[in-house]
Amino acid sequence: MTLLAGALAILAALLFAIASVAQRGAAADVPDDDARGGRLLARLVRSPRWWAGTAGDTGGFVVQAAALGVGSLLLVQPLLVTTVLFALPLEARMNGRRIGRREVRWALVLVAALALFVVVGEPTAGVDQAPLGSWLPALAVLAVLLVACVLLAGRRRSPRRAALLAVGTGLLYGLTAALTKSVVDLLGDGPIALLTAWETWALIFSAVGGTLLQQAAFSAGPLAASLPAVTVGEPVVAAVLGITVLGEQVLADGLEWGLIGVLVVCMVTATAALSRSSAAIATPEPEPVGSR
Repeated sequence: MTLLAGALAILAALLFAIASVAQRGAAADVPDDDARGGRLLARLVRSPRWWAGTAGDTGGFVVQAAALGVGSLLLVQPLLVTTVLFALPLEARMNGRRIGRREVRWALVLVAALALFVVVGEPTAGVDQAPLGSWLPALAVLAVLLVACVLLAGRRRSPRRAALLAVGTGLLYGLTAALTKSVVDLLGDGPIALLTAWETWALIFSAVGGTLLQQAAFSAGPLAASLPAVTVGEPVVAAVLGITVLGEQVLADGLEWGLIGVLVVCMVTATAALSRSSAAIATPEPEPVGSR
């Protein structure tokens, strides 16, 4: 089951990468005067490339759900950060740019850290569903953090606003991943159980809220300010929820915990660095004043 979950997670990462590149490409084609609010959405829904990206996102979510159905959050979510490994060469190719040595080095660090984490940590599955009482403390903390991010972000467009909204997006997407595991388990109980479960509606809220907040983050400032927070925040939040709510574990003792701590830091640092590179590729350089 671990191998199947890992393979599905990698496939989901590939689909998310294709979707990300397609949607960013569609957004880049929108003139600056229309790149806000409803006018941006109106232009995007007329773009075949944007719809292709949406299809990739949907497929990625379905495959991610399948991975979570057979594997733990501690295994699946870290593997999903390989999305940036697929997105970088795709975006570079679209922009006629070669991948630099710096990106290659960070990619190798990420792959090595992920592989060692899976081998050393041996992440194990907990329960698929937890009682609401077990969820309430975590939900309360997430709600406080989310409100704080939105309030502190302010209203003016700036890298700070983009970063804070992206942190909020990571919180909601991490919650979405954890709830997806519970909802997948409910599918076997029939439609009535699925529609009457609080997890289903909480999943819809977190997924829709995360999507809207992410778009707000992308429009508030450069991708380099928002993409790393989303990419890193989702797996971190999902992993914490997996441990604290669903009872997942990392099998380690003694010095292994020190190594796992180093590996986690390496994964977070490499993912953030690659996300910034991805954002830099996706965001075209402004033309000098007076150029044609």
